[in-house]
Amino acid sequence: MADPSRYSRQLILPGFGEGGQAALERSRVLVIGAGGLGCHVLPQLAAMGVGTIGVVDDDLVEASNLHRQTLYTPADVGAPKAARAAARVRELNPEASVHVHLDRLSAANALELFDGYDLVIDGSDNFPTRYLVDDSAALSGIPSVWGAVHRYGGQAGVSWASRGPSYRDLFPQPPEPGTVPSCAEAGVLPSVCAVIGGLLVSETVKLVTGIGEPLLGRVVAYDARAGSVRELAYGRDPDAAPVTALIDYDEFCGPAPAPRETDASTMTPSADETPDEITPEALAAARADGEQVQLVDVREPWEAEIASLDGAVLIPLGQLPQRWQELDPSAPTVVMCHGGVRSAQGRDILRSLDFELVTSLAGGIDAWSRRVDASVPRY
Repeated sequence: MADPSRYSRQLILPGFGEGGQAALERSRVLVIGAGGLGCHVLPQLAAMGVGTIGVVDDDLVEASNLHRQTLYTPADVGAPKAARAAARVRELNPEASVHVHLDRLSAANALELFDGYDLVIDGSDNFPTRYLVDDSAALSGIPSVWGAVHRYGGQAGVSWASRGPSYRDLFPQPPEPGTVPSCAEAGVLPSVCAVIGGLLVSETVKLVTGIGEPLLGRVVAYDARAGSVRELAYGRDPDAAPVTALIDYDEFCGPAPAPRETDASTMTPSADETPDEITPEALAAARADGEQVQLVDVREPWEAEIASLDGAVLIPLGQLPQRWQELDPSAPTVVMCHGGVRSAQGRDILRSLDFELVTSLAGGIDAWSRRVDASVPRY
């Protein structure tokens, strides 16, 4: 066993002792995502003495991550998350064996990755990955400890198909596309990531050491605003078919019907032919050609303070049904938000109010920054 003085405060826990510590040192834990949850899970795993830790993430550090992804500093912006997180974990515990997987988890690589680990922690932020992790863990015969955060709350649970209910039993079908805003659209309280991340580590320790009762068949839901925690029990879905192979999870999670998108440099003159979306490049070309495009920003004021486009009229989405009279219903109109979800809702609201030529900016201002004007800050 490693230096017992380092782990003395957990060694003296009732029922833990040297046996629990040895189990941690032998364990191999794979963490999916080095974001808000991963940044709280990874250092705790290392500090407690988990022997082998893998981290899967293909994303880069952005400035908007720093308020909750506390493994990173401003100097890390632009660097691969998994690599920087692994470096910090090694600093916390040089005895830990840390493996970096910079590829995005997919149906093509998941089973091979999972084969080297005893347990997986799912800290991902999207439904296709959550179902992929759950199915891959089921096929690999290992448990999955999963968590999710949203605004002021979060959930945590354990999925283990060979021992009890799984994530698919709790959520047989994913939500309709666009009905659950992403973190970029909805926001998240940083402390919620810490609470849920701590729960994920506790569940991992219980599964590895055999101490306590894992959240198998139970979900813990935390509400930061109410300061409350509640538990939901669930069982196996009797109608669920066993998982026999991985599938196309983007398709399973119901991608929205392909929008009518235009790459033309002019707004379509016919209301019947107005596309559902316009690319950032097409909007930029139209503006450069001097076309009079009514640009409606449905983000919140704090977002507009970070990044905005010249000439945009700021009307938060929740105020649009009351303030639409500030706009010209006959003008060619483009609705924009951060990533394209709220703008699509704003487009539909305006269409219901008889706006003749209204479309949504595909990918929002974030896509504009990446593809048209890098001087517009990303968040």
